[in-house]
Amino acid sequence: MERFDVAIVGGGPAGSSAAHAAASAGASAVVLEKGVPRSDRPDRLGPDSTDAAGILDYWVDIMGIHPDEMPDDVVLGTLDRAEFIGPTESLTLRSTGIESSYDEFGFCMQRARFDDFLRDRAEGAGASYRTGMSVRGVEVDRDEGPRHRLELASGEPIGADLLILADGPQRQVTNGVLDELLPFDVTERLSTREANHIAYQEHRRLPEEVFAEVSGAIKFWWGHMPGHTAYPWIFPNDDNVARIGLTMPIGLDIADIENRGAYPLIEPDDERIPQGKEYLRRLLEQEYGDEYDVPGDFPLVEDRGKSDGTETYAISSTRPIDSPTAAGIAVVGGAMGATSAFHEGGDHTAVRTGAIAGELAASGDLSGYNDRWKDAIGDEVLRNVAMAEVVRDYEPDDWDWAFSTAQKLMDKSDGYGLFDTSNVRAGFGAARLVTSYKRTKFSYRKGKYVQLTESEYSV
Repeated sequence: MERFDVAIVGGGPAGSSAAHAAASAGASAVVLEKGVPRSDRPDRLGPDSTDAAGILDYWVDIMGIHPDEMPDDVVLGTLDRAEFIGPTESLTLRSTGIESSYDEFGFCMQRARFDDFLRDRAEGAGASYRTGMSVRGVEVDRDEGPRHRLELASGEPIGADLLILADGPQRQVTNGVLDELLPFDVTERLSTREANHIAYQEHRRLPEEVFAEVSGAIKFWWGHMPGHTAYPWIFPNDDNVARIGLTMPIGLDIADIENRGAYPLIEPDDERIPQGKEYLRRLLEQEYGDEYDVPGDFPLVEDRGKSDGTETYAISSTRPIDSPTAAGIAVVGGAMGATSAFHEGGDHTAVRTGAIAGELAASGDLSGYNDRWKDAIGDEVLRNVAMAEVVRDYEPDDWDWAFSTAQKLMDKSDGYGLFDTSNVRAGFGAARLVTSYKRTKFSYRKGKYVQLTESEYSV
């Protein structure tokens, strides 16, 4: 049996960052990545690499990797604003309101190249990265070494003293491992259909005038489609190409939607929730149909994305979990729910949690992991969990009210500064918005946003 100090399941941002940190500290580390073919990675298998791939300014500091450290082809363009568009009201932010070492509002990147950069960085530090290696199961041995025995689909066993689970929000390996350590069925908390959203995006070349309009902006349409944290977006990339996509809950039933007629992207004769590609067609028609032939003037760019210019993927929509560190296991990135459907991904939190787990694994002791990740990304998780809860029952009129109210507060502050307590004095609407957020955030303080605590594991 081949043995390593640290075995890492999954080679995305969290897994590769864990491998880099562990190997940099002198540990033997192996990344096991099943590998998927992609149109934009034709010569190399790697992780699924699917999200909107935008990084805001303060995310750079959370991630701990500055874009200047990345190859030139990773960053596709800088951002100067975020536009939030309701059915009748809108809001434009040009600052996150959080101090950062990065001078721009943010940047968009090519996610597959970013993943390849992280892999090369890990291998350069001495980690072993193996693609085409699906993990069939993991046996945790409390008595004899190696503590973790991983069975690969090939039948080959691998032993490791410590295990880092970085297999993304679908948790194809993680759920099986955790289920053996919990007194209840893991799907009670981490059912894929309930713990995740589904996301779909297309890479389309925009007309010159449209790309000039969206250049520098990430655009989100809230209140246009039903479902908690359900929204379409446009992220500009390069060469007049943009990612146009959406995220929405899995298994949403249109019969459960009240006030259907208020959603601009729902049509009266819809018998079911539209598919992602239909939603995006309607969005483009709504925004640009008066001037352009949609989708003819917005062609798919088939050599980008996962397959023929499109990609579908899961994304975390739930609160994060603690890891069973007493069993020598850390769960990182999307697998732990550190990424968020509310802000469309979370490469920054994935990289940071992976790096923390890898550093601790190299020392041979993961016991500090749950405290360390909360110290590093707790404020970010708390903001996202609180905001997602505040808007849980929002309908289109609520989004218009929120954007209109926030716009009135823009003279006083920007970004998350809109929720400063001082803004309660700006009027009844402002008080309602600020107080709702503050109260919800307070209810999740001191790590109460964790939905599966370390004490619940049977180790």
